[in-house]
This record gives sequence, C-alpha cells and structure tokens, in this order.
Amino acid sequence: MSTTSTAVQTDVVARLMRLWATPPADDAAVLAEIRALYTDPVEINGASTAATELLARVRAMQSSYSGLRHQLLERVDAPGRLVVAFRLTGTHTGPLPTPLGVVTAAGGPVDVRVIDVLTLSEGRISKVVMVADELGLLTGLGAVTLA
Repeated sequence: MSTTSTAVQTDVVARLMRLWATPPADDAAVLAEIRALYTDPVEINGASTAATELLARVRAMQSSYSGLRHQLLERVDAPGRLVVAFRLTGTHTGPLPTPLGVVTAAGGPVDVRVIDVLTLSEGRISKVVMVADELGLLTGLGAVTLA
C-alpha cells in the first residue's frame, strides 16, 4: 500500500472516531463532516443509508451517552479496505434505542466492543459492515440478564 493510501486511511480513522465521540454542536457542520467521510448514501450492513440518517444516529448516540471515548484495539489496512476493532466507553445518560426497546438511562458505565469493516472509495467510506457486542452492552446496562 502506498504511503498516501495509509495516510488517508489513518486520517479516516481519526476523523471517524472524533465525529462519533465529539461532533460539532451545529447540525450543518456535522452533516458536512459526514459527507466528507462517507458517500451519500452509504451502505451499512446491507442497507442504503443517507447522510441525514447518519446525522440522526450521531445525535442519538450523543443523547444516549456522555464522555464517549474510543480505544483502538486493532486495525488492518488493505487496498480499498480498512478494518478497525475498538472499545467504545462512556456513561449511559439518556434513553438508548435498542432492538429490544428503549433502555432508560441509569448513569452506569458503557463498555462495548465494535468491529467495523470499511470499504473506501476515493477516500470516503462507501460501505460499512459493523458488528457490536450488543448483548454485552445490554447486560452491562442491566437491561437483560443471562439465564
């Protein structure tokens, strides 16, 4: 891989983590960052997702959590692809929509492991395959208990 490609992919990771953890307060600025990072639409786990939907997801994350931090665990660079495994930590301070329903905030810590497989097209993310440890998250928040 060329140095330029590696530099672009490193920049993508830093910008991506910053966008989801500490986005600007202004929606127009967030939307501009989203469109600079992602194609519009972008494919996420097989679904075509518009930039405006990503804006809603960024805002939902901000209203559910505070003090978000990303800890990069692993990254794999390949031509046109970037794989990042990371821990997302913070505090659950607002309603959290989940596949099982909304989890009300209890102020507890959040620690979830995520793997993103990103396809890059001309320096922007055009496809995301994302897997998160949702069961671990829900168990940690006390929303589910294991039998």
